[in-house]
Amino acid sequence: MAESRESMKSIRIGTGAGYGGDRIDAAVDLVKRGDLNYLVLEGLAERTTALAHLEKALDREKGYGQFLEERMAALLPLCQDKGVTVITNLGAANPESAAKKTAEIASSLGLTKLKVATVIGADVLEQAKQADPPLWETGVPLSTFGDDVISADAYLGVDAILPALVQGADVILTGRVADPSLFLAPMVYEFGWELSDWHLLGAGTVLAHLLECGAQVSGGYFADGCNKRVPELHRLGMPFADVFADGTGIISKTPGSGGAVTLQTCKEQLLYEVMDPTAYMTPDVTADFSSVCFKEVADNRIAVNGGNGRERPAQLKATIGVNQGYIGEGMIAYGGYGAAERARLAAEIVLARLTSAGFNQQEVKHELLGVNGLFQNEPSARPYEVLLRVAARAKDRRQAERVGEEVEALWLNGPGGPGGVRSQAKRVVSAYSASIPRTMVKTKVFVTEVIA
Repeated sequence: MAESRESMKSIRIGTGAGYGGDRIDAAVDLVKRGDLNYLVLEGLAERTTALAHLEKALDREKGYGQFLEERMAALLPLCQDKGVTVITNLGAANPESAAKKTAEIASSLGLTKLKVATVIGADVLEQAKQADPPLWETGVPLSTFGDDVISADAYLGVDAILPALVQGADVILTGRVADPSLFLAPMVYEFGWELSDWHLLGAGTVLAHLLECGAQVSGGYFADGCNKRVPELHRLGMPFADVFADGTGIISKTPGSGGAVTLQTCKEQLLYEVMDPTAYMTPDVTADFSSVCFKEVADNRIAVNGGNGRERPAQLKATIGVNQGYIGEGMIAYGGYGAAERARLAAEIVLARLTSAGFNQQEVKHELLGVNGLFQNEPSARPYEVLLRVAARAKDRRQAERVGEEVEALWLNGPGGPGGVRSQAKRVVSAYSASIPRTMVKTKVFVTEVIA
């Protein structure tokens, strides 16, 4: 006879961040009222890690994720008090330094007997250069970019995190780990799932994928203000899942918070960033979402079952960071009668100036926000206010700054009646993807205990 859900072991995993700049107060609220076992902070996008490597190159103590210090200061006392284990990829390009900083914060707060684990091995720049794999996006070998390759980070899986859980870590800091793996690791550990049980790993990955983007499954990103209305988005609650030993679960959110967990939000999140629902590939399993079933069991409680999986991919995905110069940008506003016409004249002036300054015309772009910034079909009504944006790629920062300077010069050297100007010059880091053999990726876990 199958074990009933009431008698089956379960754990509760919550999402405290779905991206680097997510709200910290929502995570605090979830820990206070969510009765969690685990809190996962997911804070890395594809370019984020490459940018963190640039930061680390300037300062060997930096290179960890955005708001790490603020998150740890706010969450560590609560999590220790409530027995919540924190798992996060906010180690970014420098998990060792992130762990050191976390331990310092814990010590300053008087938290003792706190075990902080560091998972390393995601940085595979040297291995990637050796393998010289073709890039998914272009097909050209990695070596084509030469010294402009600044980083390569493999997407680690559950097996990299498990040793930290086995050693009883209270906080686990990793670099690049596949988003679902951060959530799947405590399921595997708590329920004793085998790393070759593709069905359970696939089922768990369904729940992990629903949680990984944070408040998207509780109404954020889902809402559109007209047809899909979500209550009290200003205090949107973070999601959690009650996960059972058979791989099924129930998705909910912080009690009493804003937002909504519904059949619709879960369906949209299930398909978010999924190209083939029958083959969602992670380092742990090739998950199959095609038979997933959702059932509303109460307000803001959606039961999930039907997930499946098959053997994991033979290789690991790696994100390759490539330095591609700088982007210079300038924006200037025009309002009132003939706003669009004046903005077009302004664009002609700036483009002519940039061409004479040696900019490649193929590397210069301009658009009128409010007219054709998003769509090429211009509005039938004459716009009463527009924002001219000019951007260009440059080899160095000083050349990139020239773009904003030329836009600012329009104040006295262009059409009448301009508004405010905004300009910036920033480094361009492109993120590419490649596959590398698993055998080339070696991971290690170090655990230290905080002593005040």
